[in-house]
Amino acid sequence: MYQFSYADIQTDSVADARDRERQLLSRSIDLLTAAASIGPDSMEAIEALHFTNRVWTTFVEDLGSSENALPKELRANLISIGLWVLRETEDIRQGRTSNFEGVIEVSQIIRDGIQ
Repeated sequence: MYQFSYADIQTDSVADARDRERQLLSRSIDLLTAAASIGPDSMEAIEALHFTNRVWTTFVEDLGSSENALPKELRANLISIGLWVLRETEDIRQGRTSNFEGVIEVSQIIRDGIQ
């Protein structure tokens, strides 16, 4: 019979959550990259922007939660980054810019920094 300590389960849960976060960011990056090559007025762009907005909105909401265990300063910095991503994706959606590269690059940096 298996016995797991609470610490083991909690560690696995955190590792699983981090892996899901990396996967979501990777999917967002893939969608944005495809959309950038096709153009901001494409269905691919609509899908990429919608998916990216959902991901970052969820991240910002989680980071703003008092239950989030990350250090407060890191949470604040990540919230600022998330709000920037949301503004940039809205600018692309509204046709004010067609530059996906900044959002892609920032998302890659965040994804690669998740431990």
